Amino acid sequence: MNHWTEDWFFGYQFLNGPNPRFIRRCSEVPANFPVTADMVQSTLGEHTSLDQEIKAGNIYQVDYAILDGIPPNVIEGVKQYLAAPLCLLYDHPERGFIPLAIQLGQTSGVDTPIFLPSDPPLAWLLAKIWVRHAEFQVFQVLSHLLRTHLLIEVFCIATHRQVPAVHPIYKLLSPHLRYTLEINARGRIQLMSSDGVMAKVASTGGEGLMILAQREYKFLTYRSLQPKLDFHDRGVTKLKGYHYMEDSMMMWDAIHRFVSGVVSLYYASDAEVLHDSELQAWVQDITQEGYEHIPKFGLSSELTSREELITLLSVVIFTASAQHAATNNGQFDWCAWVPNTPCTMRCPPPIDKDAVTMEMIMNSLPDMSQTCFEMAFAWHLSRPQPDAIPIGQYVEEHFTEPQAQELIKSFQQELHDIEKKIMKKNEGLELQYLYLCPSRIENSITI
Repeated sequence: MNHWTEDWFFGYQFLNGPNPRFIRRCSEVPANFPVTADMVQSTLGEHTSLDQEIKAGNIYQVDYAILDGIPPNVIEGVKQYLAAPLCLLYDHPERGFIPLAIQLGQTSGVDTPIFLPSDPPLAWLLAKIWVRHAEFQVFQVLSHLLRTHLLIEVFCIATHRQVPAVHPIYKLLSPHLRYTLEINARGRIQLMSSDGVMAKVASTGGEGLMILAQREYKFLTYRSLQPKLDFHDRGVTKLKGYHYMEDSMMMWDAIHRFVSGVVSLYYASDAEVLHDSELQAWVQDITQEGYEHIPKFGLSSELTSREELITLLSVVIFTASAQHAATNNGQFDWCAWVPNTPCTMRCPPPIDKDAVTMEMIMNSLPDMSQTCFEMAFAWHLSRPQPDAIPIGQYVEEHFTEPQAQELIKSFQQELHDIEKKIMKKNEGLELQYLYLCPSRIENSITI
């Protein structure tokens, strides 16, 4: 509430907020976002230029093109509004990760001006609010719902259909699939349905929500689910203060080592993976039933090596635990002050920078009812669950072999070490990032 209007705080949330994998490095200014060097020179400073900073890898962008043309919701007979913003950001050596320019539409022109930090303060603030409004839609529907809940549902169904309970892969995955089908069934009724929470408060609620999810689903890739490849592909590996990246890589490496140990224990060679008929039926169910309509998903219908199996199992466990925690657990922190991440907008995007008033901002933000709904469900979804089981804690003893139990102990010790590293790193930080502390990550998606 005290810092939401400040540019550094706006930029920080792209790195460590509930949608931390949308930012990407900008190799050139997009053709439909005609930002010139003169526009941003005062923000960059005297001794550099936009071209220099692009070449140095210090300019980043977020593009909400996926929202373009999504039909906005109608709430209690009142039309809501959507925009598909573009935002250019700068990794400033002293001021943090700050916005340079914002355009509230995919087509540049008289009715879609480019907003700058040098503009009238209320105009710049309203432009940032519109970007944060787009963030709400993308992180709730795509990063949270689609890329964790619904993605893991496919693996959950395939595991129960194709892999017997005595199989080592069932034993490995079962704790990480706990309650996921149940929470997803409730989510369809309570959140996503025509009379659910999203339809009552969000500008993408109703028809727009399904169209948005379908758009993302068509372009979902297996590669993007692997953190190391995702960070590389987005060009963000050199970003300072990207705690999500640092902590998720520690979690990925620990999970990968644990899974590698389990797979190596039960599969002596690549040939044993290839000839495991139950395992092959499992991956075929995933690719040919779960993801059959994604033309470029990139996961083969046949597992031919231990390394392929290790990567796939690591993706499942990482997504069901750490990735879900990163997108879910901070919802109340970032959404409780609703102007920071509004669920809907009740007026169209501004087209005249000089005409923006506080009255216009207040009329655009969610009304009292929508505000209360957003606060309530953000609290409900992100609060610690009373029966939560932290990652690496296995209440049911599926593995009885001494070697497997030793691998679990080693995994638990590594998670303990990661916890200490994260807590140490956060000492003295005014704004701490603790969502990927292993003690705060659940084994599975249960909320």
